[in-house]
Amino acid sequence: MGDTGVFVPYGATHWAALTVGVLGAVALVALGRRLRGTPAELRVSRAFAVVVVVLLVPLQLRLLTPQTFDVHISLPLQLSDLSWVTATVALWTRRWWACAPLYYWGLTLTPQALLTPATDSPDFPHVAFLHFWALHLLVTWAAVYLTWGAGVRPTWRGMGVTLAATIAWAAVVLPFNLAAGTNYGFLAHKPTNASALDLLGPWPVYLVVEFVLVAVGWAVITWPWSRRRASLISPTAPG
Repeated sequence: MGDTGVFVPYGATHWAALTVGVLGAVALVALGRRLRGTPAELRVSRAFAVVVVVLLVPLQLRLLTPQTFDVHISLPLQLSDLSWVTATVALWTRRWWACAPLYYWGLTLTPQALLTPATDSPDFPHVAFLHFWALHLLVTWAAVYLTWGAGVRPTWRGMGVTLAATIAWAAVVLPFNLAAGTNYGFLAHKPTNASALDLLGPWPVYLVVEFVLVAVGWAVITWPWSRRRASLISPTAPG
C-alpha cells in the first residue's frame, strides 16, 4: 500500500480518530433515544451487529494469512477481540450476560486503548491502522449505544459476571504468553508505549493493582444505575 509512515500518538490522525469517535457516539445515542421502545430500534441494533461482523471478521482473517501472520499480534487473544464478539452478541440478542461485559469493557478498558494506543502500526490509511481503530471504536460505540441510546442498564450481577469473565480470560492468556513469549493483554509485561500501567508498579504487581482499580472503577460506574433503579421501584411513602 506504499509507505504511510508510522502512527504517532496525538498526531493528526489520532486526533481525527478521536473526533470521529466522539461524533459517532453522540449520533448513536441520539438515534437510539429516538427509536427506543420501537421495533425499528431492534432492527438498527441488529444492523449494527452485522456491520461489526462484516468489518472485523475479514480484518481478523487477514492477520491469520501466511503473509501477515505473527504469533505476537495475529491470534485473537486480546481482550478487545473478545469485546467485539461480545458486542456483536449484545447488539443482536440484548442478553444481559453479553450486555454487561460490553458495558464494562467497552466503557473503561477500550477507551484506554483509544486514549493511549499501544500500537506501532503504520499510519492512515494502512489496513493495520484501520483495523485498530475500527475495532476499538465499534466496541465503544456499541457500549454507548446500548447504554445511553437503547437504555440497557448495568447491574451488580452483570459486574460480577464480567469480573469472572475477565479473570477467566487472563487465566488462559497469561500462561500462553509466558509459554509463547507473547504479550497479549499486556499480561506478560507493560507496553513499550507510555500508558497508565507505568504508574502501577513492576510486573506482576501492576496486574494485581490493575485488577483492584478496575474492580473499584466498575463498582463506581454501577452504583449510580443501581441507586436510580432502586429509587424507581421503591414504594411511595405515605403522606
